[in-house]
Amino acid sequence: MMMKLLLLCFLLVLLSNTTPTSAGNVTYDRRSLLVNGGRKLIISAAIHYPRSVPAMWPGLVQTAKEGGCDTIETYVFWNGHEPTQGNYYFGGRYDLVKFVKIVQQAGMYLILRIGPFVAAEWNFGGIPVWLHYVNGTVFRTDNEPFKYHMQKFTTFIVNLMKQEKLFAPQGGPIILTQIENEYGYYEGAYGDAGKRYAMWAASMAVSQNIGVPWIMCQQFDAPETVINTCNSFYCDQFTPIFPNKPKIWTENWPGWFKTFGAPDPHRPAEDVAFSVARFFQKGGSVHNYYMYHGGTNFGRTSGGPFITTSYDYEAPIDEYGLPRNPKWGHLKELHQSIKACEHFLLNGEPTNISLGPNQEADVYTDSSGACAAFISNTDDKNDKTIEFRNSSYHLPAWSVSILPDCKNVVFNTAKVGTQTAVVEMVPGEDLNTLKWEVFVEKAGIWDQADFVKNGFVDHINTTKDTTDYLWYTTSIYVDENEGFLKKGSQPVLLVESKGHALHAFVNQELQGSASGNGTHSPYKFKKPISLKAGKNEIALLSMTVGLQNAGSFYEWVGAGLTNVEISGFNNGTVNLSNSTWTYKIGLQGEHLGIYKEDGMTKVNWIATSRPPKKQPLTWYKAVIDPPPGDKPVGLDMLHMGKGLAWLNGEEIGRYWPRKSSTLQKCVHECDYRGKFMPDKCFTGCGEPTQRWYHVPRSWFKPSGNILVIFEEKGGDPSKITFSRRKTNGLCALVAEDHLSFIPESWQKDGSESNRTINPSVHLKCPENTLISAVKFASFGTPTGRCGSYSKGECHDPDSSSLIEKICLNKNKCTVELSKENFSKSSCPGVSKKLAVEAVCG
Repeated sequence: MMMKLLLLCFLLVLLSNTTPTSAGNVTYDRRSLLVNGGRKLIISAAIHYPRSVPAMWPGLVQTAKEGGCDTIETYVFWNGHEPTQGNYYFGGRYDLVKFVKIVQQAGMYLILRIGPFVAAEWNFGGIPVWLHYVNGTVFRTDNEPFKYHMQKFTTFIVNLMKQEKLFAPQGGPIILTQIENEYGYYEGAYGDAGKRYAMWAASMAVSQNIGVPWIMCQQFDAPETVINTCNSFYCDQFTPIFPNKPKIWTENWPGWFKTFGAPDPHRPAEDVAFSVARFFQKGGSVHNYYMYHGGTNFGRTSGGPFITTSYDYEAPIDEYGLPRNPKWGHLKELHQSIKACEHFLLNGEPTNISLGPNQEADVYTDSSGACAAFISNTDDKNDKTIEFRNSSYHLPAWSVSILPDCKNVVFNTAKVGTQTAVVEMVPGEDLNTLKWEVFVEKAGIWDQADFVKNGFVDHINTTKDTTDYLWYTTSIYVDENEGFLKKGSQPVLLVESKGHALHAFVNQELQGSASGNGTHSPYKFKKPISLKAGKNEIALLSMTVGLQNAGSFYEWVGAGLTNVEISGFNNGTVNLSNSTWTYKIGLQGEHLGIYKEDGMTKVNWIATSRPPKKQPLTWYKAVIDPPPGDKPVGLDMLHMGKGLAWLNGEEIGRYWPRKSSTLQKCVHECDYRGKFMPDKCFTGCGEPTQRWYHVPRSWFKPSGNILVIFEEKGGDPSKITFSRRKTNGLCALVAEDHLSFIPESWQKDGSESNRTINPSVHLKCPENTLISAVKFASFGTPTGRCGSYSKGECHDPDSSSLIEKICLNKNKCTVELSKENFSKSSCPGVSKKLAVEAVCG
């Protein structure tokens, strides 16, 4: 009887992986979503369509599906779709309909988070900047202009989806939609108007009659007409406001975003898996990774400010579209194990059993008496051995074990057996041999002034985010009798600003730069400068690095200069803040569009075989061939300063290889145990936050590609390279007590013998490559980690020859830790492991 029930369970898993081409009606109860009346356990992957390119979408969706996800989630990006008021755009990276249909063709569901406020480290939180300048508008409160435009856009998107028959009741993939986003954090700042707005947003959404539920994440007072959901690193303790709602996790953060000048945050695969397993252990039924593929903030789309061009997020699929192992593979095994329990999780009644001070089991039993169990150890330091149903189980610290039959452990979140990929950016030839063309911007007013004003203007209110750049220029007269001229000393320029960055020029010469950072936008620039007798031109290039993307009244946060003074004169300090300032919005090259084919002839480019180095305000142009092969491409800007880059008119984005502080505490290896926070595990201290900038392969032509770079403060363009992202090697480390589980075998016949196998090392190189060498292999007590394994006191001398025999010249191989393979191993009674490092070629 038990085996029949297990067979039924795994047949249900198999059915859950079939194509949901016609989702049908979507409802819910306290346990789960119901699609066509059937319960669904949802494992969703966030992939934002504008953060990649259409050519990548099918591969990203398929990789998510292969990773065990059945649903794709995305925001809708208002400012990308309505860049100017009333003018809509749905082409290129913003082809939302095409993206949703690709998800549908892959046989997956879709969660559409319309918002239309998204936050998302996206410029202005996704709301168009033009809306801020509609008279009387205040964002995200009971404000008629804002509500009018928000409802108009929401309705536009809903009608577009209806027109294309993309909602589940129409046969489409969309099973959930979201209105607003994380408003509960900020509602209180708006008083009663905030509460009224939240209720209005819910009512407005529900009135759209789309036939699928609406959700509101982090909305702590959501009305009963919508489902409130959780965003966090951990949501196992989350409880919906109303008892008839399912437990939904809209954002589980498997990593964190990066800001220019900060180190690189990491979240271990073990902790991500722990959080997911705990969520389902405690009755969760819809889970979404934010992000599953983070992608790239092309152009000027990143917000923050100071968010990098890369939005990699240390997600299971990396910025370039490659699976990030071991995270992707470890989570795939987790998903398979959870799906093996789906029948019980959605239909069984749970019982909680205490097994110790930090140990517990949650058992889900169906009407037949069959069950599945999740056993957890939330102690963040100590492993534990517990008794459950007359059997003994070892639980590593901070881990969850999954038992689909309440007996056999098929997965433990702390035991990573999947391979680690050794991924490198392989440099191509530098651009030193190319023929370059150069155009140098004037420091200051490059044409007619836009306006003249006594005192300062706000940077953002002036540019309205049509550019990062705003020139503040003035002049100062220096008498020939000034002491610093006679003594050969220098006066000191002080500039204070609300943010974000600055390059200071005096008489066309760059004096220095300053900037804020991701946690504090304001800055001070203070430096000795060179002044001459007579008239001196002061030109200050103020820059934004992405606009605010969240917070109460965030649209009112400004940028730009607040105080300028020069000290060291005979009469003391001269304050220029109330002087007459002349303003110019943007750069000449931007204004003329010289990064696009139809604008390149509008300036006089100077041809040179040796592009100037360390020269500020310089545009560089070169014709290049695409890097050979088909591997993803990143532009290596290590030797450049700060600026913007384009390929064939497509916006690669902001580059800034700004180094992170060496004062931060970085680690060589992350400890997965204990609650994660973004500052828990840093790497890259003292190194550039971002060195490589993703250039999609689809942007290259077979020849004649035009690379354009605007360098603000000076670099060496001859050292720029196009690097290819390549998996060069593989590592795996598996212990004798590691759990090996083949759900495919369970699904086929459910037989006892096929449920588990010996612990095994599985190696697989990328397509069209083979395992060309074994750099290290040891069965025994090896130590170290990938790239630095070493043999321990116990070592089987035949380890390498065995791995070579099984794996060499193959794309993939499996090595079991069996007596047949390792019969010569010594050290009886010692718990042994197999460590392997191989080369793909």
